[in-house]
Amino acid sequence: MTVPSETLQLLIEKAKTVRQRAYAPYSHYLVGAALLGDNGEIYTGCNVENAAYPVGICAERSAVVKAVSEGCLSFQAVAVVTENGGTPCGECRQVLNEFNPDMLVLIANADGTLLMQKPLHELLPEGFGPANLNKIRVNASERDGS
Repeated sequence: MTVPSETLQLLIEKAKTVRQRAYAPYSHYLVGAALLGDNGEIYTGCNVENAAYPVGICAERSAVVKAVSEGCLSFQAVAVVTENGGTPCGECRQVLNEFNPDMLVLIANADGTLLMQKPLHELLPEGFGPANLNKIRVNASERDGS
């Protein structure tokens, strides 16, 4: 699936804008994400930190939660904007993988310059997803003689 370049630029701009709303009083590392649903809608998210550090949420997962709560479960692309072009953390890669391991990931810096563009499966090779659970069920059924 090819995403038009205008749409990719819009994703970066929306991620850049929402990055300014991040709540990052501890790390001061602002992150914005914009997720393109298969329905054509764009869902944004920013990181929200908490004094109890593990309770915070990354921008990418924030966008996924927003999209899922609106009924969108399949995505074409995600843009992530940080100060220095940081890539999604492992947890975010895993969450994104749940919905489409082939989605396009755009990484841009704070001024919106695109630094990297590649499919998610290249950022999370051999990712664990729903198909892996189906294999486990099939193998268990075969083992049990069901």
